[in-house]
Amino acid sequence: MGSVQAAGSVRARYLVYFQYVGTDFNGVAAVRGTQRAIGVQNYLEEAAERLNSVVPVRFTISSRTDAGVHALSNAAHLDVQRRSGRPPFPPEVLAEALNTHLRHPAIRVLRAFRVPSDFHARHAATSRTYLYRLVTGCHRLAELPVFERNLCWTLQADCLDVAAMQEAAQHLLGTHDFSAFQSAGSPVPSPVRTLRRVSVSPGQASPLVTPEESRKLRFWSLEFESQSFLYRQVRRMTAVLVAVGLGALAPAQVKTILESQDPLGKHQARVAPAHGLFLKSVLYGSLGAASCTLQGPQFGSHK
Repeated sequence: MGSVQAAGSVRARYLVYFQYVGTDFNGVAAVRGTQRAIGVQNYLEEAAERLNSVVPVRFTISSRTDAGVHALSNAAHLDVQRRSGRPPFPPEVLAEALNTHLRHPAIRVLRAFRVPSDFHARHAATSRTYLYRLVTGCHRLAELPVFERNLCWTLQADCLDVAAMQEAAQHLLGTHDFSAFQSAGSPVPSPVRTLRRVSVSPGQASPLVTPEESRKLRFWSLEFESQSFLYRQVRRMTAVLVAVGLGALAPAQVKTILESQDPLGKHQARVAPAHGLFLKSVLYGSLGAASCTLQGPQFGSHK
């Protein structure tokens, strides 16, 4: 679970789960250099400096999220090498120390685990689930309660055809070339992905709105699960499913769009806003010699 370094010090690797409201950040990844933008990783690594590791601590993020995207539970691994004679931090102490020194209130470390020295937070993930939140019945942003702003996509419509969206979503299930839903900017060896689960469901009334508002505002949740996704795949699939829900596309057209493998087509080029998207969970299977299964904190849908 750790590797011995020079002068008797031990390097320990940890898996940490963390969450954030992405509104203030230029994504989760660290922004290096003199740019004014900053990522969640910058704050995590700044907090980790207070651990007094012999070597600088760097977080390897499991799932990269864009500017404005939120996470109920993201994950990363990091190595901490304490000075000679000092034992590795217990995971709960590490998590508490990081939270104590985090300078941004919109980031929180949820939990930490010790993992083998060859564990990789991105490559070892077996499942990732994203949640996208929508709201109808709100024709102007001013009609949306301030507590829900930047946490959902406000559709200028009174309702959605959820049955049509659910029918359309079935065409996306399974293993396909998802090139039609990939944005440029993050090349990958293959655009083939397996979408294990997709759901479209009405959300419960938000507890953050007044009773009068809750009678006209309706919240909706879309969830997507796969081992991995293409760049902006979830936001582009969401945009197409919303078009179906608004009657701009027929469910069968989603299959045609998927099979076209054309990311520049008229309907699939739209990208849903970042602020409605949440990384809900990152899961890991067996860790081999560790003989255990790690799973992040479980959350219900963010209604």
